[in-house]
This record gives sequence, structure tokens and C-alpha cells, in this order.
Amino acid sequence: MLTSRSSLDFIPDELPYYDPSMTRKVALITGGNSGIGFYTVLHLYLHGFVVYIAGRSKSKVCGAIEKIKTEALRRRSNVIEGDLKTRFLGELHFLELDLLNLANVEKSTVVFKSLNEPVIDLMILNAGIGAIPYALTNDGFEIQFQTNFISNFLFTQRLLPLMNKEQGRIIYVSSIAHHLEIFKFSRDWTFNYKPNIIFTWLRYAMSKTSGIQYMKLLSMKHPELQCYSVHPGLVMNTNFFGYWTRIPFIGIFFWFFFQLFGWFFGCSNEEGSYATLRCALSNEEFVNGSYFVSGGKLASSSKVSSDLNAATNTWIWTTKELEKKGFTDLE
Repeated sequence: MLTSRSSLDFIPDELPYYDPSMTRKVALITGGNSGIGFYTVLHLYLHGFVVYIAGRSKSKVCGAIEKIKTEALRRRSNVIEGDLKTRFLGELHFLELDLLNLANVEKSTVVFKSLNEPVIDLMILNAGIGAIPYALTNDGFEIQFQTNFISNFLFTQRLLPLMNKEQGRIIYVSSIAHHLEIFKFSRDWTFNYKPNIIFTWLRYAMSKTSGIQYMKLLSMKHPELQCYSVHPGLVMNTNFFGYWTRIPFIGIFFWFFFQLFGWFFGCSNEEGSYATLRCALSNEEFVNGSYFVSGGKLASSSKVSSDLNAATNTWIWTTKELEKKGFTDLE
């Protein structure tokens, strides 16, 4: 499904606002310092959320925090005085998290627990990488698979006890590219073949399909939580395609193609955050485990991602692999 800008009729201002002095709403988001994540954090902050931005670089996250605060004040200056009486800014905090290092992921959850936040109302698994050459992390997993899925699995499972048992929401930012897993891939496959321009997308699809499967099973294992997956839209002006545009000589052709494709079918970084924001803030009732596309529209994910047997196999494979690395008690 390709979504153009004209179909993005969702307005974040219509979503509920909270007064943090009366109702403390805590959100934890990975990769919230740039791209789609930046605008997701901006809107949560404008809606009164206490937001913890988990990322590798403290300087980059703190720099983004200052930009978000400045932009929030600018936008509030354009809001009528009557509305300002019901709209309050939240808080912004940094949390160190390196998805390429499972030991650091574990440490990050321990640090967060030490902050004594009573509950997490909202967890957004936003960070991800894709369209890059084959590589293994120091933990021995394919780099896209660990970043986009395995580390998210570990991070979430460790923090599940802190999730709000009545209104908690977990949102996984996936991709329309998950449809490229046209049949069930073995999670042991690394697709370390050439040409990379083809097999990188199969590695990416497997990682994003696994995330959707995780949300579907999590919604069944913990029905008290609302778990959703979203495809943010075709956001072409992020660093996602940086590898391709930097290739000597032919990089300029990739850049031109991405710009042209984005003009017709793409959406901005802010519009890319709308699907996440609707799932995060809306009071509408959605079927738990649902999948949404650009603008927060309900859609159907791929056959493989919706196959509960395949999802169960992915869950079992992941827990066993993490147990081999010393990460136990993940059920």
C-alpha cells in the first residue's frame, strides 16, 4: 500500500492532553532524537508526557531535547490562550541505550528501574536500521536483526513488570517492507549473499516481520496491554538511505530516485509520526495486536507476520538464542 501526502488527514491536536502535575504519563521511546522519533517525542511533550529518550549518544539526545523544547514553545505561541489553559508541557530525559550491545540493553533496563518511575504508560520501539551491508554485531547476530528486533525483545521483556497494567501501550515501528518475507524464513538465515541491494531487504523484512509477530503474541500473552505495530509511511528524507546515496559515482542516482519517489509517494518525518501518535494517544478502541499504516489507518500486515505458529516459533527461537548469551527468565 503506497500512501501519498493527500491521504494524511490525521491531526495530533485532536488527541488527549494531560497535565503532568495531575496525571503523570510516562513514555519511553527508542531513537527519539531524530527523524520520525523526533516528532513523536515533540508531540508527546506537547501533550504533557514525561518522555525518556533512549539512545546511544547523550550529546545527540540532549541536543535534540533542546531543539524539541524550542520548537514546542514556538508552536505554543501560535495556540489561542483558551487552549493553553488545558495544554501543558511534559518533561524530557535521556536514557542510555545501545541496541547493538545486548549487555548495554540489559544495563539500560536496570538503570531505568532505578529511576523509581512507578509505571511506564507508553513504550515506543522506534529505533531501527536498514538497507545496509551484511555485518554481525559483537553479540553474533546480523546487525539489522539485532537492532530492529532482538534488542527490542530483550528491552521490552525486561521492562514488562513496569508497564501500566490498566492502560499501558507498546508500539513497534515496523515497515511496509516486511511484506518482502513472502514465506516463513528460518531465523537462522542471515542472507549473507550478493548482490547486497537485494538481500539486505530480505534481512530487513525478516527483522520487521519478527517485530510484528512479537506485538501480536505479546497482545495475547498480556491482554491487559495494548500492543500495536505501525508502518509510518514512506519517509524518504531520513538517514535511512544514507548508505546508498554515499556509494561512489552511482550514489547520485540513488539520491535522485529517492527524491523523486518521495515526491510522489513519500511523507515528511512529522507525518511519519502520526501512525504512532494515534496508537499512543487515541481513546479509540482498536483490536489488540493490530497493524496500522501511514496516518494511523488500520490495515492488514503480511500473511507471515499474522501466522501465530510462525510468531510462536520466532518467540521460542529468540528466547533460546538470548539464553545462550546469558539472558534468562524472558517469558
